Amino acid sequence: MRKLVSAVAAAALFSAGLAGVATAGGATAAPARTAPVPAHRGYTPPPIHWGTCSSPSLQSAGAKCGMLTVPLDYAKPTGKKIQLAVSRIKHTAKKSQGVMLVNPGGPGGSGLGLARLGAYVPNGGGAPYDWIGFDPRGVGSSKPSLSCDGDFFAPGRPSYVPTTPQIADYWQDKAAGYAVACKEANLPLLKHTDTRTWVQDMESIRKALHQKKINYYGFSYGTYLGQVYATQHPDRVRRFVFDGVVNPKDVWYDANLEQDKQFDVNIDVFFDWVAAHDDTYGLGTDGGAVRQIYYDTLQDLTDHPQADFGAADWNDVFVGAGYYVYGWDDLAHVLVAAADGKLGPAKSYLGDPTGPGADNTYANYLAVECTDAPWPTDWSTWQQDNDAIHAEHPFLTWNNAWWNAPCRTWPVQPGRPVKVDGSKAPPILLIEETNDAATPWAGAIEVRKLFRKSVLIEGVGGTTHAGSLSGVGCTDNTIARYLKTGKLPDRKPGNDSDVKCKPVPPPTPSASGARPTPRERLLTAARPVVLH
Repeated sequence: MRKLVSAVAAAALFSAGLAGVATAGGATAAPARTAPVPAHRGYTPPPIHWGTCSSPSLQSAGAKCGMLTVPLDYAKPTGKKIQLAVSRIKHTAKKSQGVMLVNPGGPGGSGLGLARLGAYVPNGGGAPYDWIGFDPRGVGSSKPSLSCDGDFFAPGRPSYVPTTPQIADYWQDKAAGYAVACKEANLPLLKHTDTRTWVQDMESIRKALHQKKINYYGFSYGTYLGQVYATQHPDRVRRFVFDGVVNPKDVWYDANLEQDKQFDVNIDVFFDWVAAHDDTYGLGTDGGAVRQIYYDTLQDLTDHPQADFGAADWNDVFVGAGYYVYGWDDLAHVLVAAADGKLGPAKSYLGDPTGPGADNTYANYLAVECTDAPWPTDWSTWQQDNDAIHAEHPFLTWNNAWWNAPCRTWPVQPGRPVKVDGSKAPPILLIEETNDAATPWAGAIEVRKLFRKSVLIEGVGGTTHAGSLSGVGCTDNTIARYLKTGKLPDRKPGNDSDVKCKPVPPPTPSASGARPTPRERLLTAARPVVLH
């Protein structure tokens, strides 16, 4: 994800090679605001004028791209307009089953390249659909594209853990300064960027494509977006797939606290995997000893930060290992080098996370999450909660806290989360690995309860977040059958998964680090700054 910061280590693959750009046509947080005015049903979007995509990968896949005009404020449909970048790969089956919108999560991930996702559904399961990728408002190639400070993640940052007043002041000032920068960048857009509004934008896409219903494939935050859509428009829902299921009860402060516990467990699973392959990596057969290499390096960079690489940067490099198995081999080699006192591979892995627009995903993440729901405004609440979790789960806790800290002083009043209700929704498919850290298991169970006709696939024992279409036949063939026929496995009684499959397998250890395949690049691209 962009090799930008922490949770986005793998996303470089997406922004570098998969995100197509459409050339066609063109202070203390205030109390929670009341729910915004519902979508104006009288707004009819103009047609999308399809043309050539600027992305070579989308071009080679036969995609067309265009811009969709939508209101900045749906309560004022004749007022100021903005544009959403949209891509389309048409169905290849003889009979169409409509459009399939895809959201990669984040919130804030660019979804334009995911029009290509249908090709990775096995057994022709994606062939009956027109696959629709889109960049949500403010994201990627949509206009305007939100950026507050492109150098916000410049390397050389101190430890995330506020062990001294100086470190605490650094991060407090940095978070508050970013909130101010976003206000100055585009306050009108911030006032109209939240999950409710994104649902309204999905409705505009549906109308522009002349569809009575939509099909939908959502990853991570995209599952929450789909939940809210299905709550507000159950009559518009056809076949929905939710992979990496968000718990709607925890939006959003509590969701981040829950993540911290499982991330600490998952990073130890990674360290144990490295130790299990001592014949390749040579770091010993004790996972605890491998873990110590990580923490010794972290402490050294805390005490002696380098001008271009600090303790926070080191932590960011490894967050992806808690999200997915995909990058484990590369990160093992980063540890091997660090054990020899060499940080060059870590710096290369992080990449250059700066430049114009480099914070686009992060800015939109905050724009949605800071506005969807209230956040504590008293810093003592944050301090108390994160100190308590950090004592037992130190890997991600303070990283995650500072990641979200701009929400404390966000310049837009937060609303109240939508009460998700799946009682009127048709059967949908849920997918979750047992030890998913970004969207913990309890969320999948909660959504299974709320969507009473849903069926849940469990990747038993797995630690990969939103890992469908990664080649696990049990999972992927079930997806394909559902998309082709609408049939789901039987729903079992009780509060557990309905189908148990193998998880996404770890990579094969290599002598020097394996380059991802095109399939892995696309699938990793579907997991941007996932709720962190």
